[in-house]
Amino acid sequence: MTYNRVMIRVNVAEAKAHLSEYLDKLEGGQVDAVVLCRRNEPIAEIRPLPRAEVKPRPVGRAKGTFSVPATFFDPLPEELVAAFAGET
Repeated sequence: MTYNRVMIRVNVAEAKAHLSEYLDKLEGGQVDAVVLCRRNEPIAEIRPLPRAEVKPRPVGRAKGTFSVPATFFDPLPEELVAAFAGET
């Protein structure tokens, strides 16, 4: 098994000018790391963070813990309707 690791070495001035391009390459998996250099001497490394696993939210977890009262569907009082309409 072989691993192909791709690292880009850039000087700080170039990284400032093209940072979004390097971040896109990291995010897209085209490179594994960007090594920042000052006068061609490595000083830092930028690596992508692992993506958080997104799990679908389960439906119906609160089933049976709440019941809608019969008065829920009654018409609202006129003063409340007026307040929603901005008439008060």
